[in-house]
Amino acid sequence: MLSIHHFTKKYGEKIAVQDLSLEIASGEIYGFIGHNGAGKTTTIKACCGILPWDEGEILIDGHSMKAEPLVCKRSLAYIPDNPDLYEFLSGIRYLNFIADIYEVPAEERMERIHRYSEIFALTKDLAQPISAYSHGMKQKLAIIAAWIHNPQLVIMDEPFVGLDPLASHALKTMMRELCDRGGAIFFSTHVLEVAEKLCDKVAIIKSGSLIASGSMEEVKGNRSLEHVFLSLEGGESGGETADEND
Repeated sequence: MLSIHHFTKKYGEKIAVQDLSLEIASGEIYGFIGHNGAGKTTTIKACCGILPWDEGEILIDGHSMKAEPLVCKRSLAYIPDNPDLYEFLSGIRYLNFIADIYEVPAEERMERIHRYSEIFALTKDLAQPISAYSHGMKQKLAIIAAWIHNPQLVIMDEPFVGLDPLASHALKTMMRELCDRGGAIFFSTHVLEVAEKLCDKVAIIKSGSLIASGSMEEVKGNRSLEHVFLSLEGGESGGETADEND
């Protein structure tokens, strides 16, 4: 579903990510973890076609993000760590705007808007301007917008930040259901307990380089993911990357 081959991204002389290769298959929830500045956000933005890169290839369902960006973007959804929404719109107008972009038929979009807004207890707030939303409400709206066109691949950067426990549980359920239908999830998180319980596979990146990847059992063995992460992070680290938002 998502193939990253020898991905390298530089900011001037600084190497943010170096020679990264990962394979996220259909049916998989794939966690991407690392310290701040490790290269997670850089990689995620490149996978979504937001950020250009220097070397390597990124394929979405066999299509090149460089050569066929629109084809790739039609099959994926992206949720950033801090949703930047059109705050002058109401929640319902924003969802309809996203549905229009992806050409979601009226009947399908209304069913999905109703279902997901009920799940996230946002129905009564959809008529309100987004500018009046709290951070958590904006995050919920971004999640609904991501799911509205039934994407095959969902890429998320710290999706659980700002969500209450009920919303977090709902998102985890939606992630698993999407993968059970043949989709795939690639997401970064600092919540290692969530990654350990939820993910089928995990990759750990440090100072722009991949230091561990594979199934959860392969990576952590009989230890906790937190213990593995801290032990891997305990060695010497290289300089911080230029992308401070990672």
